[in-house]
Amino acid sequence: MPIYEYQAEGPEKGCTRCRAGFEYLQGVNEVPLSRCPQCGGRVKKIISWCHTAVIDSSPEYDRVERKVAEYEQTGMHSHAAELADKYSHQTKDKLLKERALENYKKAGYNFDSTPTNDS
Repeated sequence: MPIYEYQAEGPEKGCTRCRAGFEYLQGVNEVPLSRCPQCGGRVKKIISWCHTAVIDSSPEYDRVERKVAEYEQTGMHSHAAELADKYSHQTKDKLLKERALENYKKAGYNFDSTPTNDS
């Protein structure tokens, strides 16, 4: 069910709730409210900003994603890590970089120790 927004018809009319505006959950086919459920004052439905996120991926990203997932499913973590690492470096994709690091760890690479020069 969608959430609709309402507010008092006039800024000086209605209660604190409807003057400030409020959200109301109702079905698409329901008649819009004409009165505030709290004070009974006249209200109007308002158009609110649309808050959405659009994620557009390129065909190359989709191909890389499928190949990395395929490598992961078959246990070829070093291959998955290398591909994800290379592509994340090109695209500056932090999530893909983290995925590469996880695959490196699964492949047996140890990033916790650093080499030392004991000469």
